[in-house]
Amino acid sequence: MLPTIKWENNKVIMIDQRKLPFKEIYLELNSYHEVAEAISNMTIRGAPAIGIAAAFGIALGVLKLNDGENYIEKFYDICEVFKKTRPTAKNLFWAIDRIKRVFESNKNLPLKVIKEKIIEEALLIEKEDIEINKKISENGERLIKKEEKILTHCNAGELATGGFGTAIGVIKSAFYNGKKIKVYVDETRPFLQGARLTCWELKKAGIPHVLITDNMAGWLMKKGKITCVIVGADRIASNGDTANKIGTYSLAILAKEHGIPFYVAAPLSTIDFSIGTGEEIPIEERNKKEVLEINSISIAPEGTEAENPAFDVTPSSFITAIITEKGVVRKPYLKSLKKLKEVS
Repeated sequence: MLPTIKWENNKVIMIDQRKLPFKEIYLELNSYHEVAEAISNMTIRGAPAIGIAAAFGIALGVLKLNDGENYIEKFYDICEVFKKTRPTAKNLFWAIDRIKRVFESNKNLPLKVIKEKIIEEALLIEKEDIEINKKISENGERLIKKEEKILTHCNAGELATGGFGTAIGVIKSAFYNGKKIKVYVDETRPFLQGARLTCWELKKAGIPHVLITDNMAGWLMKKGKITCVIVGADRIASNGDTANKIGTYSLAILAKEHGIPFYVAAPLSTIDFSIGTGEEIPIEERNKKEVLEINSISIAPEGTEAENPAFDVTPSSFITAIITEKGVVRKPYLKSLKKLKEVS
């Protein structure tokens, strides 16, 4: 399997996640507009991967700027295009701000040098993400018992990051360290990231797994078939409230009712210290067709209304621990996350 996304010969190469698991198609993107569209239409998804894509996309746009134009204004225009792609993922805005800082600290240098520095920073974001994921996985693996039946929701693996994964990275680390694990994978309606992507990754890794529909989780917990839950995150508020794929909130409630640990695995770049609670997290509303259709085939009578929030917010009171590259933190999250920020 090639990387989810990479920079090659001044082009952005990414796997088309919409085609998985049936076809492994890699797209070659030549303009920042193409990269922005790929983020919007979920060709690439997952908060860390979106951040990398935005960094690469801005670098691609800057690469095509010319000395004879107002390239400073155009740079900010490019950034605005990416800001409008996916509103919930914190990593998107984190990556944009990071590229902005590089541009602003070097904007008086020759344009050629600016281009080099932005490409260098974008590649650094990708490299760092892979290392961060490995550290998250190492930290999280310590929470996994010698025998564990793990439920995961959506996809927080290699496809959602620069490499290795967050929640799935923890699962991989446990498996590679000889722990006897079995993974239950929520199908994750309506986009089926669990069925299409997580099962695909686990199969490639040789990790035992079972696909379930989203509404089976509670019953399986009651029957003792699930012993912990691990998910990723798209944005975490200062108090630990966590936005993740729609359906996560329900799982957290079920886990608490059944006395099952509920873990969130995410990099520090996913934590939004500018907001106090999950009430301030913007929730993306996607096209209702994703609910009303599967593979462009209608599954409801014509004229049926639908809701399609892409994410929900799990209150921190339901979260057993948050796993980051700097360590594992527990309640009270307002204090523990702040301390983590100070030492990072």
